Amino acid sequence: MDSTVPHLVSPCPAGARPAVTQLRLSAFASHRRGTYSLGPVTLFAGPSGSGKSSALRAYEALARLAGGAQLGGVFPDPAGCVPEHAERDAEGRRGFRIGCTVEGPAGSVRLDLAVQAEPELRIVGERLTCDGRILLSTALRDPRSPRVQAAWHTGGAAPVTRAPLPDDRLGTALLPLRVAGKTDGQRQVLAAAEQVVVALRSVFPCDPQPQSMRTPVPPGEGRLGRGCGNLAAVLHRTRSECVRRHARLTAAARAGCAGPVSELGVEELADGSLRAVLGRSADGRATPFGRLGDGELRYLALALVLLTGPGVLAVDQAAEVPGALQSLTVLADGFDRCLDRDQAAGLASLAASVCADGHLRLVGAVSGDGAFARGAEGVTVVDLVA
Repeated sequence: MDSTVPHLVSPCPAGARPAVTQLRLSAFASHRRGTYSLGPVTLFAGPSGSGKSSALRAYEALARLAGGAQLGGVFPDPAGCVPEHAERDAEGRRGFRIGCTVEGPAGSVRLDLAVQAEPELRIVGERLTCDGRILLSTALRDPRSPRVQAAWHTGGAAPVTRAPLPDDRLGTALLPLRVAGKTDGQRQVLAAAEQVVVALRSVFPCDPQPQSMRTPVPPGEGRLGRGCGNLAAVLHRTRSECVRRHARLTAAARAGCAGPVSELGVEELADGSLRAVLGRSADGRATPFGRLGDGELRYLALALVLLTGPGVLAVDQAAEVPGALQSLTVLADGFDRCLDRDQAAGLASLAASVCADGHLRLVGAVSGDGAFARGAEGVTVVDLVA
């Protein structure tokens, strides 16, 4: 994410972690008037074409915008986000609408965004509300200008402050640069903006690629990438730095991999590269990850993601907010891809256990009806239809 996002003004009260509790896809790809509640572990289920992946794509887009990214980088194919058969207006414009609700110490904060995809990509409307009060609203007044007119709550001698904002960035993420925080109203605006940005920007999209995990890798900083291709380098680090979590990962491997598993190890090859292995017994026998099935590799990678954290995952968090007050959201498209039912159920159970204390949340997409996760405590299954 863009490291130029402005610093926020104040940490959340102790023990309070802002969390995205609702995703709204009013008009996005195959979704129309979609409102989806999100819990600590949320799995979107449904047949192919029902919009599971696009729901995760919208969430990631909001996260990147909250991190300061420009609109064009977030939506490289904006026309593909417009609902099919959407009609153009009198000026030839089409677009899409997404939003979310973030619960936290500032209250229930809603962010709603209207994006014009054609004829040119731009934000044409944004609204930030808290417990029913409009704190920020923007609107496109002059189609020839690359700016929108913004108005935010002040609560002083002038109830509203008006100023232009760029039409290619999320206004909510820019408010700390524009709002002084001198009045109660301004402080409420900043607290709500902070809550949304903190909850959204700490996201780790994860889609493990088994083929890349089979290849030895050079030693590195040990931060796991989106495709988990550097899994061996990360295991090399966690074995020494995160002994307790590594032991939990080894226990998960015993439950999800074929045959006996005594240890998750890493071998250093003659050229200095690292190869991950499954230790099989006390006599030193080991199975290289290159021999494991796709399901075993995806299972191990996702288990590692759930059992580690921002220091191990390649994710940008809000450095100005204490880590204990933040939560990280893992986005896992194809959460159960290549897994058998027992592996999928075990992974869902592990996710529910890890996410119970609030420092981690998971939003995933699963094939079919997600029957393996239904009834599991702490897991919300959202049913989509094609």
